[in-house]
Amino acid sequence: MRTASFHSRSSNSNGNHPVSSFSLSLLFLLLASVSASGTVPKAMSKPATGNFDRGPVIPTTPLVTFLEHVQETALATFGQKDFDPKLYVDLSLKSNLSTTVTAFHKLPRNATGSVSIPDFKEFMHEYFDGAGNDLVYAEPPDFVPEPDGFLPKVKNPQVRAWALEVHALWKNLSRRVSCSVSERPEFHTLLPLPGPVVIPGSRFREVYYWDSYWVIRGLLASKMYKTAKAIVTNLIYLIDTYGYVLNGARAYYTNRSQPPLLSAMVYDIYNRTGDLDLVKKALPALLKEHQFWNSGIHKVNVQDNRGRNHTLSRYYAMWNKPRPESSTTDKVHASKLLNASEKEQFYRELASVAESGWDFSTRWMRNTSDFTTLAITSILPVDLNIFILKMELDIVSMAQIVGDNKTVESFLKSAQARKEAIDSVFWNEENGQWLDYWISNGTGSQECQRWKASNQNNNAFASNFVPIWIDLFNSDTCIVEKVRKSFQSSGLLGAAGIATSLTRSEEQWDFPNGWAPLQHMIVEGLGKSGSQEAKSMAQDIAMRWINTNYVAYKETGAMHEKYNVEKCGDIGGGGEYIPQTGFGWSNGVVLAFLEEFGWPADLKIGCNGVLL
Repeated sequence: MRTASFHSRSSNSNGNHPVSSFSLSLLFLLLASVSASGTVPKAMSKPATGNFDRGPVIPTTPLVTFLEHVQETALATFGQKDFDPKLYVDLSLKSNLSTTVTAFHKLPRNATGSVSIPDFKEFMHEYFDGAGNDLVYAEPPDFVPEPDGFLPKVKNPQVRAWALEVHALWKNLSRRVSCSVSERPEFHTLLPLPGPVVIPGSRFREVYYWDSYWVIRGLLASKMYKTAKAIVTNLIYLIDTYGYVLNGARAYYTNRSQPPLLSAMVYDIYNRTGDLDLVKKALPALLKEHQFWNSGIHKVNVQDNRGRNHTLSRYYAMWNKPRPESSTTDKVHASKLLNASEKEQFYRELASVAESGWDFSTRWMRNTSDFTTLAITSILPVDLNIFILKMELDIVSMAQIVGDNKTVESFLKSAQARKEAIDSVFWNEENGQWLDYWISNGTGSQECQRWKASNQNNNAFASNFVPIWIDLFNSDTCIVEKVRKSFQSSGLLGAAGIATSLTRSEEQWDFPNGWAPLQHMIVEGLGKSGSQEAKSMAQDIAMRWINTNYVAYKETGAMHEKYNVEKCGDIGGGGEYIPQTGFGWSNGVVLAFLEEFGWPADLKIGCNGVLL
């Protein structure tokens, strides 16, 4: 969740703090040093699937393991209808684990392993506190009902009133970890954090990594700088504790991360506040995070068609068992596989897709009609490598701010190398897009494979256009025009926003769902370019997205996790769980769009407010 604010690349919203960003001379150096690769055929070959999982595994806690058994029993007792497996691994204990386990095993069961509903409910009431009870409400210290200078470009009173309602949702989503978590950590799957948090909402009761970027973008629009900094402080704490930012602040998320956007959070906060102490605090943590994503299991080497060697990154979770938060669901999928080694590899892929944030999508499947062919560890994703390039550029900027010239020099070289790798491995001149690249199954950091055009994934995904989000690409007028035309003809732009893919599947990161992060990155990238056509397209997409969020809010009284881009005002669906409300990143993107584009006094809002 990312780049400098919409307002300016050189100053914050008040114009008081110059951003020591990537200088134009360094930018031009990078742009001049690399060139895009040539055209490729549209066919894509996918390497054969291997059956053996050799990757690392980070053990879970005894409590998580036990709660998975409780989850299985709950499913057998209550049945599938409205069953959410995550609920049961979010519970906290009232008594010590051994006492609770003993009581659990004493429950009378029938032949199928289920417990009577009254007996199970009594057990749950006696031995557990409810999911989410170990997070308590925290009043945001910097919330005011209408901040000074709030959304000055929004002139329509109807839109402004709604924006203030969305702004007020930050109070609903603000929490802090209960003292009981630090006092008795073995009673909880929730992890202790030093500061207050903003949660996504609904079943997502804890802080999440990449969600936090768009939450912060909204908080900056809401002038809630202290709350935004507290989120960053928590994520830095996770790096200091675990070596990387966790997927979320739960014990069962310690085996994976999520899209690495902490540097973008720090950069954007500094851009608004000029907080030098935050930069100094964040920089060592960001160096650790960069190392995490660029070594070991995450690192892959590719030799391009000109004989140049490149290093890129992939998602790879440190887990090969059912995900505790979805254990019962994962086991059902895995039951279609024949042996234990295939199941372990499948579980690895499930967790690695969760690390990507795109859980789940046909983007990661060898066979788009077979869920068990998930193979994300055999894919070099465009967007992940763009996020890491952004991290490298942000580290250069922060190192410049604090006067660390050695780090500036080192990360300038890293950024230059990754830019060259992105152009060589991902860019497709014929398509005018950056395409995911399939690697041989099991390829690790010590192996190097030759680039093949046929291994690019020519299917259209919104992620193919994410590189336009960062300045190295949106400042190149030629690239912007190619990408704009390609996007215009891609079929991804719907009546209410950008579709995630063109494949209509049962997965939530596919057509017709649109997600706030993808809207924001593409819109912001197009809007920052020097192309008037691209700027107009950015505003058009933003207006469509604002309209659909507004109508859905007025109809349901809530902001939603995702939306159906085929129809204005329609919420999204599909996936492992029912649609969620709240919702952190949706709130943040709407506020960021309104801050950048505003809303004229005479422009109506609603499903008929935008020309389609």
